[in-house]
Amino acid sequence: MHPSTTAVGGDRGVANLLTLSDGTMFLPVTAYRDLQKKLAREQRKLAHKVKFSANWKKQKAKITRLHQRIAEIRKNVLHQVRTTISKNHAVVVLEDLKVRNMTASAKGTVDKPGRNIRQKSGLNKSILDQGWGLLKRILDYKLQWAGGMLFWVNPAYTSQTCSVCGVVDAGNRPNQAVFRCLHCGHEAHADVNAAQNILARGLQSTAGHAGVACSPK
Repeated sequence: MHPSTTAVGGDRGVANLLTLSDGTMFLPVTAYRDLQKKLAREQRKLAHKVKFSANWKKQKAKITRLHQRIAEIRKNVLHQVRTTISKNHAVVVLEDLKVRNMTASAKGTVDKPGRNIRQKSGLNKSILDQGWGLLKRILDYKLQWAGGMLFWVNPAYTSQTCSVCGVVDAGNRPNQAVFRCLHCGHEAHADVNAAQNILARGLQSTAGHAGVACSPK
């Protein structure tokens, strides 16, 4: 049995890696962005070397080590987040995000070229840098090991729904960080409001699940 009796919802993002329904925020992972310039510089060096030569192989190995360093930094951050959450909460609810679809190529096709390619490409890199998929997997494992549970719910309109009155309106999000309900006037950090909606949706969907009796946070 998990020592905690609380349930928490989590909203994954790029401004913050994860925002919980109790207001806790985990800073974003910036491993790739921090080393992006260095990686690009090393890749340019590789392009100027004779393919499969000794110098090419040496430079290729250097780039591989850099990628491994980025992955290790990301993994360490995610494990720290996972440990903190799994220790303090018995039930965690996340959105069932289709990360592969969200990070599909921004260029589109010849017949249907993409729009805002530069912005979409930057967003894709930010999403991939966070390791959303890995976080979900390791959090699921750790919660099960500790006697807790991870649930995921439909992500539709969680960012536009008021967590107080339930009204859905795109106008409730005047900007990325602020949520202001046009119906009841409720104001909150946009990610916290979304996380509270995710938690409520998760508790509703698991109301009849055996062994789930947690207080929301």
